[in-house]
Amino acid sequence: MIKLIDSHAHLDDGQFDADRDQMLVRAQQAGVVQIINAAYDLPSSARSVDLARHYSFVFAAVGVHPHDAEGLPADYLEQLREMARLPEVVAIGEMGLDYYRDLSPREVQQRVFREQLALARELNLPVIIHDRDAHADTLDILRKDGVSPAGGVMHCFSGSREMAEACLALGFYISFAGPVTYPNARRPKEVAAWVPLDRLLVETDCPYLTPQARRGRRNEPACVRYVAEEIAALRGIPVEEVARATTENARRLFGLPVCQGTVL
Repeated sequence: MIKLIDSHAHLDDGQFDADRDQMLVRAQQAGVVQIINAAYDLPSSARSVDLARHYSFVFAAVGVHPHDAEGLPADYLEQLREMARLPEVVAIGEMGLDYYRDLSPREVQQRVFREQLALARELNLPVIIHDRDAHADTLDILRKDGVSPAGGVMHCFSGSREMAEACLALGFYISFAGPVTYPNARRPKEVAAWVPLDRLLVETDCPYLTPQARRGRRNEPACVRYVAEEIAALRGIPVEEVARATTENARRLFGLPVCQGTVL
């Protein structure tokens, strides 16, 4: 069985409340040995830490999504800092810019993004970047502000090859989720076929972005295999090679232990 790391999931989502343990058993049965649970606001950051404490193969990221950037308490950074120093936390995120929905004003998104980048630099933690329809401003902020020495990942990458080249030059990993399996996803497929294997990650972003083979159903970590299989097909290599590389990459970026996973 191939071993995979789901580098971006939302296991604390309410859609998993009724069957979280069973869902994680299915993940392990599908070869998923470790999972990064990404937060999107302060409550989900706390839940992410709790999940990592409860499941030995789950690791937490804490942070504020651009959708939730408006209305944060004045001490939100201090709250994040306190959580980020916990041993269960391996990254800051997800953070970034989202100009597709604009649920927070763009200037607020940018300020909160910059503040979290500064926190990651202070704590030397990798960052998980959300970028939707905001490629130019995302790159501009990353270049001007700088990235933590620990690096980071462009989660659920949707940009062009030129954007990917710019992100790689900044030291980022490039991660793909279910959309790379969609028949009309020309640009993600092109980039996934090209990105150097040692800078590639796979993820689900579950319970969202279900791969094509299971469209219409809730996504979960077991489905990360479909992402790996699609990338392997695009590159013309065995899925085992993609699994080996992406697992090594995720462990390197997030500082994860070598672990086979623990059956629940």
